[in-house]
Amino acid sequence: MTTTRLVTVAPASARRMRKPQAADAPPPSIAPGPLARTFGIIALVIATLYFLVPVYWLVVASTKNNADLTSTFGFWFADWNLGANYDSLMGWTQGLFWRWVGNSLLYSVSAGVIGTLFAVMAGYAIAKFAFPGKKIAVGVIMAGLLLPVALLTVPLYIEFHALGLTNTAWAIIIPSAVSPFGVFLGMVYAQTSVPTELLEAARIDGAGEARIFFTIVLRLLGPAMVTIFLFIFVATWNNFLLPLMMISSADLKPVTLGLYGMMSYFAPDKGAVMLGALLGVIPLILLFFTLQRYWRSGLAAGAVKG
Repeated sequence: MTTTRLVTVAPASARRMRKPQAADAPPPSIAPGPLARTFGIIALVIATLYFLVPVYWLVVASTKNNADLTSTFGFWFADWNLGANYDSLMGWTQGLFWRWVGNSLLYSVSAGVIGTLFAVMAGYAIAKFAFPGKKIAVGVIMAGLLLPVALLTVPLYIEFHALGLTNTAWAIIIPSAVSPFGVFLGMVYAQTSVPTELLEAARIDGAGEARIFFTIVLRLLGPAMVTIFLFIFVATWNNFLLPLMMISSADLKPVTLGLYGMMSYFAPDKGAVMLGALLGVIPLILLFFTLQRYWRSGLAAGAVKG
């Protein structure tokens, strides 16, 4: 006599629901306790408020005039003055505000694209090629990470003045495109994400080094490239001292230098300046929201080797 056992198999959807939960849960030995979780949540809330409260205050301040900025509660709206502030912003800047925003976009995008390409090229070369002076090159890059950018502004001005490039867009783009951090990140990511076997197979098939880099390596370095681009873009957009030294023409000013010029007047319209600062930060917010998933994966570059 043959006995048949009935085996109950859970539905596939239920199995799919259980597996990620088990995989994502930390081992009991390192799982945070209730007190650690509470402190973690508190720290995250404080960090969120630290970054979001100034943006909220800027939104509120951009709708007020000078009197309301000093006489009303700073974190709530008063008389709606947004339209008058925009008209004042256009008047104070002589209609150049959007040109300044366009200049900032031009400088930041150009420096980001050029700097990202050269950074990943240098990082890939250091990671995958042996050449004389390799350790010295890595040491120079590490030193560049520790060197304050403001320290180089005056020497850069002297060099660019000798070359006749001051008061040009290149005086902003070329120095901003140099990123030691970008080279370091590209080097680390190339070491962990570009298999040497893949490069050797491409060389056996007859591909040249330029073709290997532009058709294979660049695709593998995509997350790191997005991260490098974002860092260079934000640093160029927020840079103030370099444009202050290099640019003297009003038509070439970035938005940071233009808003500084508004504040240098006697009794400036502060509500208009706040509105200009708000409009000037919107491109950065949009860029981060658009590229955030690539940025997160790029920041994790090199965290896991394999």
